[in-house]
Amino acid sequence: MERIVSWNPHPIVADLVARAANAHGLLMRGDIKGYRATIQLAPDFILMDPFGGRPSGAPKTDAHWNRIGSFFRDGHDAVFELIHAYQSDGLVVLVANEHANVAIGALPAQDWSLRVTLVFRRDRGEWRLVHRHADPLVKGLKLKEAARVTLGADDGAGT
Repeated sequence: MERIVSWNPHPIVADLVARAANAHGLLMRGDIKGYRATIQLAPDFILMDPFGGRPSGAPKTDAHWNRIGSFFRDGHDAVFELIHAYQSDGLVVLVANEHANVAIGALPAQDWSLRVTLVFRRDRGEWRLVHRHADPLVKGLKLKEAARVTLGADDGAGT
């Protein structure tokens, strides 16, 4: 079961936090079918993934979704830590940290923490995810480390 760290009592925000936490745990276990059933993406969805590069839209095929699901394995101890929520009539923004222990790609299981921003928009009575930004900077970087990332310096450790 996923753990939620949240303080926001508004029912719409609470529902979206619960859905985001559930989806996070499902994705960390590689359950892409469950993830897709929990979080509906808007047609104009934009992803800024934790590996950087050009933002992308929603996967167009089941095969692409399945590749995403197979990238994550054996996730456990998933925590969705809400930092802040913003709400208007048609938008909800969740600023959070996501934590889990998970095997990712060719890497063995490890603690994996991301800072995330999720933007939900109300479309025809449904809350749909229109934007997700995630980065692995929960612990922060020193200036020189940030400069290396910004300059694209490669130490050969990437996969």
